[in-house]
Amino acid sequence: MRFVAGGVALMLVLAGCSSRVRLPERTPRNATMFGPTSMRIHPIFTQVKDWTGDGKPDGIEALIEFQDRFGDPTKASGSAIFELFEYRAYNPDPRGERVTGPWTGSLLTIDEQRARWNRTLSTYSFRLPFEHVRDNRNYVLAATFDRSAGAGEANRFFDRIVLEAAQRKEPTTGDDDELPATRPVAP
Repeated sequence: MRFVAGGVALMLVLAGCSSRVRLPERTPRNATMFGPTSMRIHPIFTQVKDWTGDGKPDGIEALIEFQDRFGDPTKASGSAIFELFEYRAYNPDPRGERVTGPWTGSLLTIDEQRARWNRTLSTYSFRLPFEHVRDNRNYVLAATFDRSAGAGEANRFFDRIVLEAAQRKEPTTGDDDELPATRPVAP
């Protein structure tokens, strides 16, 4: 009997050690103070991408970043909708005809949060497949994010960026290969 009781006690201790500590839910005050107040599509890392390695673009990798009232990156919960438009130069609204979309992405579950969160950049990553995307063409990418938030908080964020065509390096004649990488400065 003593052996059984000791075994049960040991199992309870081990079960207690293996469980994760659950943090308390955010209070409304903390959610207001540290929750997102703005969103942007990251202008540097959002690009036309080749995911398969075949030399042809497969779609757009969109990274979105949320900021709290202090201007620091933070996380958010909700759903994102992305749309891709033709680019209209010299127009107050650069969005032309919609090319494709909408794509939707969810950040409502813990698994979705973990799958999309990039710790290095403090952004969420969304792959937007589009087989007809071209990297030598300008586009406008628009994003709308609907938060799953309480009353009194901003529930929807918008942003858009121009995805500029990849700059092609012009072929050289070979003459530049003989120039030094840097030139000395005269004293």
